[in-house]
Amino acid sequence: MRVCVPSAGQGGLEDLVGEHFGRSPTYTIYDTETGAVEVIPNESEHMGGRGLPAEHLAAAGVDVVICSGIGRRAVELLASYGIEVVTGASGTVGEAIRAWEEGRLGGVAPCDHGGNCGR
Repeated sequence: MRVCVPSAGQGGLEDLVGEHFGRSPTYTIYDTETGAVEVIPNESEHMGGRGLPAEHLAAAGVDVVICSGIGRRAVELLASYGIEVVTGASGTVGEAIRAWEEGRLGGVAPCDHGGNCGR
Protein backbone atom coordinates (compact mmCIF):
# COMPACT_ATOMS: atom_id res chain seq x y z
CA MET A 1 0.00 0.00 0.00
CA ARG A 2 1.25 3.48 -0.86
CA VAL A 3 0.57 6.08 1.82
CA CYS A 4 1.00 9.80 1.19
CA VAL A 5 1.55 12.50 3.81
CA PRO A 6 1.66 16.17 2.77
CA SER A 7 5.01 17.43 4.03
CA ALA A 8 6.83 20.68 4.70
CA GLY A 9 10.02 19.85 2.78
CA GLN A 10 12.41 17.16 1.54
CA GLY A 11 13.06 15.44 4.89
CA GLY A 12 11.18 12.22 4.20
CA LEU A 13 9.89 10.45 7.31
CA GLU A 14 11.64 12.98 9.56
CA ASP A 15 9.95 15.96 7.90
CA LEU A 16 7.00 17.73 9.52
CA VAL A 17 3.46 17.05 8.35
CA GLY A 18 2.29 19.91 6.13
CA GLU A 19 -0.45 22.02 7.64
CA HIS A 20 -2.79 21.74 4.67
CA PHE A 21 -3.07 19.11 1.95
CA GLY A 22 -3.21 21.27 -1.18
CA ARG A 23 -0.70 23.87 -0.10
CA SER A 24 2.07 21.65 1.22
CA PRO A 25 5.23 22.06 -0.84
CA THR A 26 5.93 18.32 -1.01
CA TYR A 27 4.26 14.94 -0.57
CA THR A 28 6.07 12.09 1.14
CA ILE A 29 4.99 8.69 -0.14
CA TYR A 30 5.71 5.60 1.95
CA ASP A 31 5.28 2.05 0.67
CA THR A 32 4.08 -0.11 3.56
CA GLU A 33 5.22 -3.31 1.85
CA THR A 34 8.76 -2.34 0.88
CA GLY A 35 9.51 0.53 3.29
CA ALA A 36 10.52 2.71 0.33
CA VAL A 37 10.18 6.47 0.80
CA GLU A 38 9.73 8.93 -2.04
CA VAL A 39 9.34 12.71 -1.78
CA ILE A 40 7.63 14.42 -4.70
CA PRO A 41 7.06 18.15 -5.19
CA ASN A 42 3.56 19.59 -5.17
CA GLU A 43 3.47 20.73 -8.78
CA SER A 44 -0.27 21.40 -8.82
CA GLU A 45 -1.97 24.63 -9.78
CA HIS A 46 -1.98 25.55 -6.07
CA MET A 47 1.80 25.88 -6.31
CA GLY A 48 2.00 27.49 -9.76
CA GLY A 49 1.99 24.26 -11.76
CA ARG A 50 -0.70 22.28 -13.51
CA GLY A 51 -3.43 19.93 -12.44
CA LEU A 52 -4.71 19.13 -8.98
CA PRO A 53 -2.90 17.34 -6.16
CA ALA A 54 -5.34 14.41 -6.32
CA GLU A 55 -4.49 13.83 -9.97
CA HIS A 56 -0.76 13.76 -9.25
CA LEU A 57 -1.17 11.38 -6.31
CA ALA A 58 -3.44 9.04 -8.25
CA ALA A 59 -0.80 8.89 -10.99
CA ALA A 60 1.78 8.03 -8.30
CA GLY A 61 -0.32 5.06 -7.17
CA VAL A 62 -1.27 6.45 -3.76
CA ASP A 63 -3.91 4.46 -1.82
CA VAL A 64 -4.24 6.56 1.36
CA VAL A 65 -3.62 10.22 2.22
CA ILE A 66 -2.88 11.01 5.87
CA CYS A 67 -3.06 14.74 6.54
CA SER A 68 -3.63 17.48 9.05
CA GLY A 69 -6.12 19.64 7.16
CA ILE A 70 -7.98 19.22 3.87
CA GLY A 71 -10.96 20.81 2.14
CA ARG A 72 -14.17 19.00 1.24
CA ARG A 73 -13.56 19.33 -2.49
CA ALA A 74 -10.15 17.67 -2.18
CA VAL A 75 -11.66 14.83 -0.11
CA GLU A 76 -14.29 14.26 -2.79
CA LEU A 77 -11.75 14.39 -5.61
CA LEU A 78 -9.40 11.96 -3.85
CA ALA A 79 -12.35 9.61 -3.23
CA SER A 80 -13.22 9.74 -6.93
CA TYR A 81 -9.74 8.27 -7.58
CA GLY A 82 -10.28 5.60 -4.91
CA ILE A 83 -7.89 7.26 -2.45
CA GLU A 84 -8.87 7.07 1.22
CA VAL A 85 -8.37 10.20 3.35
CA VAL A 86 -7.48 10.24 7.04
CA THR A 87 -7.16 13.50 8.98
CA GLY A 88 -5.74 14.49 12.35
CA ALA A 89 -2.05 13.95 11.56
CA SER A 90 0.62 15.98 13.33
CA GLY A 91 4.30 15.81 14.19
CA THR A 92 6.65 14.18 11.72
CA VAL A 93 5.61 12.21 8.67
CA GLY A 94 6.91 9.02 10.32
CA GLU A 95 4.92 9.71 13.50
CA ALA A 96 1.77 10.31 11.46
CA ILE A 97 2.20 7.03 9.58
CA ARG A 98 2.79 5.13 12.84
CA ALA A 99 -0.32 6.71 14.38
CA TRP A 100 -2.34 5.59 11.36
CA GLU A 101 -0.86 2.07 11.42
CA GLU A 102 -1.71 1.80 15.12
CA GLY A 103 -5.29 2.94 14.53
CA ARG A 104 -4.89 6.24 16.37
CA LEU A 105 -6.09 8.26 13.38
CA GLY A 106 -9.31 7.75 11.56
CA GLY A 107 -12.11 9.30 9.65
CA VAL A 108 -12.21 12.52 7.75
CA ALA A 109 -12.83 15.96 9.20
CA PRO A 110 -12.62 18.43 6.31
CA CYS A 111 -11.72 22.03 7.10
CA ASP A 112 -14.65 24.29 7.83
CA HIS A 113 -12.88 27.38 9.11
CA GLY A 114 -13.69 29.51 6.07
CA GLY A 115 -10.09 29.61 4.90
CA ASN A 116 -10.97 28.98 1.24
CA CYS A 117 -10.06 25.29 1.51
CA GLY A 118 -12.52 24.29 -1.19
CA ARG A 119 -16.08 23.26 -0.68
